[in-house]
Amino acid sequence: MKKYWQILKKYKGGLILTPFLVAATVLSDTIQPYFMAKIVDNGMMTGDLAYIAKYGTYMVIISILGLAINIWNVYISSHISISFGTDLRSKLFRKIQTFSFPDIDMFSTSSLITRLTNDITKIQQVVLVATRMMLRAPLMLIMAVFFVLRINSQLALILAAAIPVLAVFIYIVLKKGFPYFVKVQEKVDTLNAVVRENLINIRVVKSFVREDFEIKKFTVKSDELRDIVIRASNIIVTLFPLLQLVLNTSIIAILWFGGRMVISGGLQVGELISFLNYIMQVLMSLMLLSMVIMTFARASASSKRVLEVLDTEPSLIDTPEGVMENNEIKHGTVEFRDVSFRYGDAEENALCNISFKIDEGETVAIAGATGSAKTTMVQLIPRLYDVTDGEVLVDNRNVKDYSLDELHDKIGMVLQKNELFTGTILENIKWGDPNASFEEVEEAAKAAQAHDFIMGFHDGYETMLGRGGVNVSGGQKQRICTARALLRKPKILILDDSTSAVDTETEMLIRENLNRMLNSTTVLIITQRINTMQSADKIIILDDGEINSMGTPDELMDNSEMYREIYNSQQIA
Repeated sequence: MKKYWQILKKYKGGLILTPFLVAATVLSDTIQPYFMAKIVDNGMMTGDLAYIAKYGTYMVIISILGLAINIWNVYISSHISISFGTDLRSKLFRKIQTFSFPDIDMFSTSSLITRLTNDITKIQQVVLVATRMMLRAPLMLIMAVFFVLRINSQLALILAAAIPVLAVFIYIVLKKGFPYFVKVQEKVDTLNAVVRENLINIRVVKSFVREDFEIKKFTVKSDELRDIVIRASNIIVTLFPLLQLVLNTSIIAILWFGGRMVISGGLQVGELISFLNYIMQVLMSLMLLSMVIMTFARASASSKRVLEVLDTEPSLIDTPEGVMENNEIKHGTVEFRDVSFRYGDAEENALCNISFKIDEGETVAIAGATGSAKTTMVQLIPRLYDVTDGEVLVDNRNVKDYSLDELHDKIGMVLQKNELFTGTILENIKWGDPNASFEEVEEAAKAAQAHDFIMGFHDGYETMLGRGGVNVSGGQKQRICTARALLRKPKILILDDSTSAVDTETEMLIRENLNRMLNSTTVLIITQRINTMQSADKIIILDDGEINSMGTPDELMDNSEMYREIYNSQQIA
């Protein structure tokens, strides 16, 4: 609750006011049957029209005031709950932005989406219920019981016997229903994962004509969600018939004993009518109370999931040295000293005993078979992951001694999987430097061999890109992403197989432009192309997470069998 109160305290004025508004509304509702009894017993039974008009006027005025106060309460409570949900969603989103790759992997993307949407909506409903019904239900119950006791304490014994029975029913039903609320959210996660995967890979699905398979997979997960929701609903809906059974039995008993009292003169007709009205108010308050409890029970499962994210400390954070020393990357030298790395709880290392040094301004090609941990190795430089053993140094200083902002600002990456965002091409390139001028953007695009095809679009740099850049080709995406990285003018540039979708000639032009624009930048290129390797100052060849060979192209031609195999495989016979 402490985390929620940090948000809710912004609206403490409304939170303080709503209980008074609720109390006023309840008072206006519960006093009406009391006035009705007076009208029946003292007005209608005696034919006193003035008395009827007097108390009738009171009832109308109180009803209008109650309606106005209730509308005011609805407005305030809705504003608080919606604003709370918005603020909590923003807080959760900001928290997710601090997560490293391992943290995201731990929760899964689909689960985080569900927590940001469905789970927060349920918590938001709790705030709405708390400010509108949580106080209303017990207050109405208390007031109704008060008037019942005031009318006839003997008939009130029937109600006193019914309330504990109702409380037991509510407790049993909610206790059995709660485990299903948790399972419902887990099934929503699973369904979202299937939908997300299908939409991301829709081109693959259609290319392999697997629509029927995907539909069946979705149907299975959707049916599982349906079944668990039905189970939860079946348990909950049994509560209302039980409430009605007990209350209807109570009403029958009250009519029987109350009728006998009216006949004997121990109770007036108006009092019996108002007594029945109060019994209905008791029923309504108990139903409201059960709805409040159910809402809280369902939201508690969602709250647990949201707090799980909020309470998770990012696995990669600035070290005290990185914060205190305020070091800057000025040259871009890179060194690995006996580095080993293991993913999460994996039993085996992905990288073993990696050692090398790259000087400022050098271009190093990194090659190796699929799965040899090339991408894993370069991701250790900007601390996307932390090493398991050994050290990664930039400018002869451990990367942990830099702030994450400094590392990510001075180390540019063009990832293996190129991602673009919904927006214009200009906006996407300016991700590299939001303050860059148009001339700088154009220069970076020309260097990445992207300018010509961009100008081929009707709107040029203002061309809108769909989600993930669906309306440009793979090679065009790679070149836009390369321009984005170049615009940052990093000290270290990592190209993770980022030109695999462009032809060799275009790649060579990009390489020449890189040398011209960033002649003092250290460049690491993951590649399978022998032409790119031969243009590098140094080549590192990985094999199963270990360095197989390292040196200049000429040196490797003489002493690396793996390099010769790569070279010979790409020669035209």
